[in-house]
Amino acid sequence: MKLKSLILGSVAAAGLSTAGFAADLGVLTSLDVCDELGLSGLTISSDTNCLQISGEVKYEFSFGNYNEKYVIATPWFLGSVEVDDPSNVVGSNNDWNSKVESYLKFVGTAGSDFGPAQAVIKIKDVQRYQGTNGVAIVHGDTKLSFDEAYVQVGDTTVLTAGKRGSIFNKGDDEPFNFTGLFISDRADKGVIADENAGAITPARGGHVIQLWSNIGEGLIAKIGLEALDKNGADSNKAGTLVGVLDYAGSGVTAHISGAVGGLLDGVQTAGDTYLIHTGVTATFDQFKVRGALAVGGAYDVGAAAYSNYWNGLVSAEAKFDMFKLAVSAEALGGRTAAGVALDTDFGFGGSFGATVTEGIEINIGGRYFNDGVAGVGDSYQVAAQLIASLTETIKLTTEIGVYGHGADTVLKNRNGVAALNPAYSDFYGKAELAWTPGGGFSSSVGATVQQNGAYKVTFKAAKAFQ
Repeated sequence: MKLKSLILGSVAAAGLSTAGFAADLGVLTSLDVCDELGLSGLTISSDTNCLQISGEVKYEFSFGNYNEKYVIATPWFLGSVEVDDPSNVVGSNNDWNSKVESYLKFVGTAGSDFGPAQAVIKIKDVQRYQGTNGVAIVHGDTKLSFDEAYVQVGDTTVLTAGKRGSIFNKGDDEPFNFTGLFISDRADKGVIADENAGAITPARGGHVIQLWSNIGEGLIAKIGLEALDKNGADSNKAGTLVGVLDYAGSGVTAHISGAVGGLLDGVQTAGDTYLIHTGVTATFDQFKVRGALAVGGAYDVGAAAYSNYWNGLVSAEAKFDMFKLAVSAEALGGRTAAGVALDTDFGFGGSFGATVTEGIEINIGGRYFNDGVAGVGDSYQVAAQLIASLTETIKLTTEIGVYGHGADTVLKNRNGVAALNPAYSDFYGKAELAWTPGGGFSSSVGATVQQNGAYKVTFKAAKAFQ
């Protein structure tokens, strides 16, 4: 499209010319196509299609001494919850990280006998450079790529095919207390659902064929075949069947999602996994309650059987005129493929929040984690937070707290070393000044200092458009 046509079309879209004047100019005269389709934002219209354009650029820079990690809690098979730890080597101990994330998304929509027909293309770029102990390296992030590229048609029933995210619903599972929970932190901020949780969950998204239908009365049913693009070392994960039933009614949202992975190769391998994720949130006046459960497993070739796991979470919140209370609890357990029961990890947390005056809010809370193994120290965090709106566009958030765990009286592999670890605690303080002047722009600068000597200063800036 010529630059002259784009400029004249923009003028017409802004209402600075009449339809007749636009016709005389011989430029975009079908500017009502987007309105007819109910589409808005940054658009370009032809006779039959409306092209929506959106995008975002995010920049983040960090500097300090924080590259080492100290393990606070280890929910089994999910990985570790860690705090920053400073290095102390000969020469420089400076660490830094510079990251730019950006995307452009184009959605072309036209009417059809079956509902809106769309082609979606999202181009994404991630560039990251970091330094560790004074030595700069290029991080292995994916560079310019097609993050999404798919076609879609339908209204109350929608068919989608191409490259995009999963239809698997993993919502309604985050705890309400402001510090969260330890197992939840390692399980995608809820119960187990993350497709990147090692080899225990089915691969999802990628190349997909998906179908969903609005049944009515708040019910939506979805089915899809996903992860069709797995290859090489991940070939045994190719092909995941996903099914979802969502509900949204008066004061209640709920879902049940199921996935079975590794279907395309037709044989039982280590890539064969399954996962069921369900969650419900109900609101009654000033009270809100939530429950979530994940159940899954993975095939063990050596044992010719499936291991299994379960992860549950409950949380409740009560809001009153000036304050709110929140409590949460979680547990994680399962069996090996040989049928041996694993020790059950569990944890709980709570918080109190209050609006002191207009624009000033405080939160006080903590969380606790029990490893489930006798002789392994328990983990905890206690924190106090102050949020102050200094102006309509500037907000200050400060927090002080302590992380810690008890002494281990049995050998525990922590930080890669099996040892009788002594009790550990680390006090910290952090502050962030955020600025949102409008126009979709946001920026912040923050700093964290820790008792163990680690520190980090972070600057962020972002702008989105649509």
